[in-house]
Amino acid sequence: MSSGIKNPCLSLALNRLNVPGASNLAIWVLKAPYPGGMVHHDSVWPQTLTRRWLAWQEMFTLGSSRHIPIKAHDNQSSPNYLSENDLPSSEQATSYSGRLMQHLGIDLWNWLFQGPIQNAFERSRGIASGQNKLLRLRLEIRDPNFIPLPWEIMQPMAGKPAISLAPQLLFSRTTSDVEPLESFKPKNQALNILLVLGQNETQSSNSAARLQLEQEAQALGEVLKAGGINASNDIWVAPVACHVEKLLQPTPAQLIDALETGAYNILFYAGHGEPAADGGLLFLRSDATINGTELAQVLVRTQVTLAVFNACWGAQPEQLEGQTIERSSLAEVLIHHGVPSVLGMRDSIADNEALSFIQAFAQALAARMPIDQAVAVARQQLLMLYKFNQPAWTLPVLYMHPEFEGELLKPIEEGITELPSMSPSWLEVPASNAYVRSLGQTDQIWQIHGGLMRVGRLSENDLVIRERWASQKHAEIICRETFNSQHSTPTYFLRDFSRWGTYILRPDDGWQVVHHQEVPLQSGIQLKFGSHHGQIHEFVIESSEPLS
Repeated sequence: MSSGIKNPCLSLALNRLNVPGASNLAIWVLKAPYPGGMVHHDSVWPQTLTRRWLAWQEMFTLGSSRHIPIKAHDNQSSPNYLSENDLPSSEQATSYSGRLMQHLGIDLWNWLFQGPIQNAFERSRGIASGQNKLLRLRLEIRDPNFIPLPWEIMQPMAGKPAISLAPQLLFSRTTSDVEPLESFKPKNQALNILLVLGQNETQSSNSAARLQLEQEAQALGEVLKAGGINASNDIWVAPVACHVEKLLQPTPAQLIDALETGAYNILFYAGHGEPAADGGLLFLRSDATINGTELAQVLVRTQVTLAVFNACWGAQPEQLEGQTIERSSLAEVLIHHGVPSVLGMRDSIADNEALSFIQAFAQALAARMPIDQAVAVARQQLLMLYKFNQPAWTLPVLYMHPEFEGELLKPIEEGITELPSMSPSWLEVPASNAYVRSLGQTDQIWQIHGGLMRVGRLSENDLVIRERWASQKHAEIICRETFNSQHSTPTYFLRDFSRWGTYILRPDDGWQVVHHQEVPLQSGIQLKFGSHHGQIHEFVIESSEPLS
């Protein structure tokens, strides 16, 4: 799915190292707006961050249980996780809750943006600024134990905006474990919304409850429509219509039929739900549910671009016997199946807060903003209304598919000034010299420039594979500088995006398929793209001397 005006993108990932009992995590760059930006950094999760997170939960979370990302060896069961004296005073936040939120955000920032990761961020932000664009920053959290943390509140220092509020950034979460996006563009130039009100947790089935549900649906519909009207009147953009269709406690069949016949670009759901391993259950009515996997299939089939859930568990993974289940949150399940964007809540949100957010969000979408920018604008509205030291603005969590550029409505095209192409004099080109060559009847060589090679059937790729089983954008070969305490070492990786996978010849195991994964490459390894019948290619690393 393409966007009219693409923003430079920096995509980061973090995961816990597979060492029993260790607190070490890896942070690395998945995508950068410049060649050679795929850096890697290992970091230890500090117990001070866990204690501050526990203090946050003690103040802001209603439930009795407390989430701990990494179990510590010392005793953290005391409710006095942090005292007021543990938090430095500041002019920006004078209350304990404000200082707690601020310093948790600063600590998260300082932990994530270290060394080469900080350098990659600063350089990417400079490139975006030079192009007069916003930097799209995406965070993929592969260890599910770290998903519940409020990464949206990260801020570099007191007085600076949080990462999800910064005017020059477009922040969202993402996941690489996804199906490819359907190659479709925005289907219409209107906000076409299916508003679904399901069963409330304490709602009965009597006529009074039904009347209340109809009143809620009417109020929500008016808020959404008002957003579209205000945007076209107050902001200098082409008028955008807003159509809202309401479904009150439908059966699954009624919901699916409405999606298949309505050409909606937004699904908005409010109602009760429960977390589960397959994306949870939405309680459409007292006798009917639909799980996340089932919903994902119909949303992809009907090409819904954005799914919004006013449910406290939508952005949270499920837990089983104290263990967090990977890829179990509703947002992750929908993105995995190919829904472009999902907005859920990290925790319960009050009705008045939700209405304020929804109206500001609809207004920003009707102003033709990208979805991640519209979320930032609506989040800012919550901050203005409910103040920094209240959690309302931290609750919305946006997930975006890694291939999605955020375009819900086609933007009004503007003239774009092209910058000169990047000069090799200032690129950090890896010291090693690497290339791919074909083996067999032809013997061609493709040099890897700037630490990045794109492979696929499209002519825009660096290595074009004409075979029918290769995907249009099949894979990338990237170079990351792996840092430790003494030196950095350039290491090459293959990242597969394809439909059928990439085959790698292992000395002991023969041809092994890599599908939607990232694996390291050693010099001399042989590759086939898309099929074991394909042309054999060899990956080679040699000295920094140019090829003759």
